[in-house]
Amino acid sequence: MKNTIFPFLVVLTLAACSDNTPVQTVDWYKAHDPERKAMIAKCEANPGELAASANCINAKTAENHLAVDKRGYFDLSPINPLKGGQ
Repeated sequence: MKNTIFPFLVVLTLAACSDNTPVQTVDWYKAHDPERKAMIAKCEANPGELAASANCINAKTAENHLAVDKRGYFDLSPINPLKGGQ
């Protein structure tokens, strides 16, 4: 009986600790300014736990993309592309 209860308790404990916040995409954070700023503030307030979470990464990536877009940078093609895999 103990052999079946212990794994069940472990799974139940881990399930209770999980965060049920849905993961938003970078494009979603680009389109939702207040939510992006709130998520970045939340991530910066607790970087030890949240810095590597998907929502923190996506919110910060969206912020970086918007900052680059404001500066007017654009993609440039290479001047001398490598030919033949060299």
